Amino acid sequence: MDETKLLERLALVEALAAGAAGGEKLAAEEARRRLIERIKQLDSEDPPIAFKFQLTNLWQRKIFLALARRYGLSPYRIKGQRHTTVMVKVSRRFVDETLWPAYVQLSDLLNEHLEEITDRILEQGLGAEAKGKEADEVEQLALPGMP
Repeated sequence: MDETKLLERLALVEALAAGAAGGEKLAAEEARRRLIERIKQLDSEDPPIAFKFQLTNLWQRKIFLALARRYGLSPYRIKGQRHTTVMVKVSRRFVDETLWPAYVQLSDLLNEHLEEITDRILEQGLGAEAKGKEADEVEQLALPGMP
């Protein structure tokens, strides 16, 4: 997938999160505006609370931070928390219906793209077939002095 297609798919994910119909093409700013309005509406119905998101790596953290800021949220980290932890004050309903599902879709898309790029670089640069190649699985070997 090239970057143009990736950007188109990212815009589609955001449009769907904003409540657009599957085939409807919304401008990115229109989708963002609708989501910010939805946050305000949900805040009045379901008051914001502090959510703690523990992401597994710095790439996922970057995606989550960008998405949260895109929706007008103010992510933060409490001093002493791991760098992969992100706090956000937002309504539970917005997290469940919009923020987390959009994050998962974006994370999956970007991971797929990064995997394709990595495979291509390894194949072209090292002449190694990388796609689908995992380490061989073997029985555990006994270490010297171990029964």
